[in-house]
Amino acid sequence: MNTFETLGIDGKILSAIKDMGFENPMPIQEKAIPELLKNDSDYICLAQTGTGKTAAFGLPLAQLIDFESPKAQAIVLCPTRELCMQITGDITNFTKNIRGANIVAVYGGASIEGQINQIKRGAQIIVATPGRMVDIINRKKVDLSEIQWAVLDEADEMLNMGFKEDLDIILSKTSAEKHTWLFSATMAQGVADIARNYMSNAKEISVGKKNQGAENISHIYYVVHARDKYLALKRIADFNPDIYGIIFCRTRAETQTVADHLIKDGYSADCIHGDLSQAQRDSVMKKYRSKTIQMLVATDVAARGIDVDDVTHVINYSLPDEAENYTHRSGRTARAGKSGVSIAIINMKEIGKVRFIERIINKKFTEAKIPSGKEICEKQLFSLIDKSINTPINEKEIEPYLPKIFGQLEHLSKEDIIKRLISTEFNRFLEYYKNSNDLAGDRSHSSSHTAGFKRMFISLGRLDGVDKGQLLNILCTGADLASTSIGKIDLMNSYSFFEVDIKDLEKLKSAFEQHDYKGRKIKIEESEKPADEKRERYGDRDSRGGGEKREFRKFGGDRGGYGGKRDGGGRGSYGGGGDRKSSGGSDRGGFSGGGESREGGAGSRRDKFAKGSRPRKKF
Repeated sequence: MNTFETLGIDGKILSAIKDMGFENPMPIQEKAIPELLKNDSDYICLAQTGTGKTAAFGLPLAQLIDFESPKAQAIVLCPTRELCMQITGDITNFTKNIRGANIVAVYGGASIEGQINQIKRGAQIIVATPGRMVDIINRKKVDLSEIQWAVLDEADEMLNMGFKEDLDIILSKTSAEKHTWLFSATMAQGVADIARNYMSNAKEISVGKKNQGAENISHIYYVVHARDKYLALKRIADFNPDIYGIIFCRTRAETQTVADHLIKDGYSADCIHGDLSQAQRDSVMKKYRSKTIQMLVATDVAARGIDVDDVTHVINYSLPDEAENYTHRSGRTARAGKSGVSIAIINMKEIGKVRFIERIINKKFTEAKIPSGKEICEKQLFSLIDKSINTPINEKEIEPYLPKIFGQLEHLSKEDIIKRLISTEFNRFLEYYKNSNDLAGDRSHSSSHTAGFKRMFISLGRLDGVDKGQLLNILCTGADLASTSIGKIDLMNSYSFFEVDIKDLEKLKSAFEQHDYKGRKIKIEESEKPADEKRERYGDRDSRGGGEKREFRKFGGDRGGYGGKRDGGGRGSYGGGGDRKSSGGSDRGGFSGGGESREGGAGSRRDKFAKGSRPRKKF
């Protein structure tokens, strides 16, 4: 096995990386470092996220740079502030024994004047996010004309985030004689374009197959009803008591909602997304890195560049729109050669997406069944026992209390003491799961009713400006219920149906006797008829599969059709449907299908949830 010394690393740098605890190089480092040290070519290096790419380019840079000169000689571009700070910290550690070394981080959310002053004092290596680097270039506060090495880290992610124009500006300011090192987890088309436009006769270094996921990640999917996704998430968390994971959602709103529900239900969780300030994001990440919280709920953009060791699980609460993003998500776990689990919670319609991802990452998913209440209780029980056995005893601190404790327990046998102490923590899981139902996805499309739940009618719908999440919040807050007490929600235009746990039925009805929403009294009553019969009774004002009026139904079936008369239509996946403004879908998109319309519709850019919008690469 090679060592860093046999790869050609100098003594001062070897001493620094030894202090960091590095012993043997990882595969990408073993392949890349000797090649990059030759300094004779451009290179494309492909390796899964979390496999040690920072050291693969950071160590050669630390050795090749002339630190006696204060001029900027290398620029490292990366997609996020978090990754920028991590790379800067690592290269600073690599060069800690080299006099005069100055590595400066340049990113948004911090004082640009402070960063400019650091560059002026002499920065041989600048690590930057593209947007902030362009700002400094436009101010004419940096000279990149003598850059000898340009490193593009997570190149595919920078392109996905829309930084191509910024990259063009930055690279155009650098020397034509420089060497460009491109590092990426996937060889997407945009990455190939960069290689063609900015690199000359680039050599390729690859670990594993292109776009392939890490070998030590297990890929699992669970099929559940869409309404049961959150319940499934809780069961997965409960079945893994020592989980230290990242939960990926598709949108900022979904991220916040899932995190809020987890926190409300007593889980150690928090979220990170684009609507948070930089100070809030830093605070959440500090708690997550210190393991003060167990589960971080995040969007793809917010989580890019997060480098946290020992992540045990990545959970895809929603699958990403682009298959390549799954590679980056799953790469948050199993870092530095460790093992991890990547989980997808899906419904039956998403099986095809899973198969597509399998082809992209060249890995097979294992279908698993959501753990039952009995299985969870057993797992929690033995986890509790293990923690009790492994808990260190502070003899000195506890000794003064022991006589009184022994006195209170002397009438109990050893078996009784064990049972009572274990039950103190275990009973809450036993109570919660004693009447739990199977959450397996319905592959036969049988009954739409949930056992133990009562179907209800409520006089609120889309026209009142509520979505499913808001309606859930109204019900839970108004009746002081846990989110698990509410089952399936069918949101219509002027009314909705929902399911409530039978044991909470009277509490709910009583709470809403005098409840109003924006000054209008809310009507809640039991619904004895299935949803389809109710739609007939109320004139089918639902947006799924048809227009606002009955005569438009022939244009839009359950799966979309053409959705109405004029503006929009389209062949949206959830039904054309029309609202009072246009025939293209609901007023602000929602989850309805349809194409673009002049006044809203599912294809409207105003709604990031719209199925009619067109991401760069769909499954």
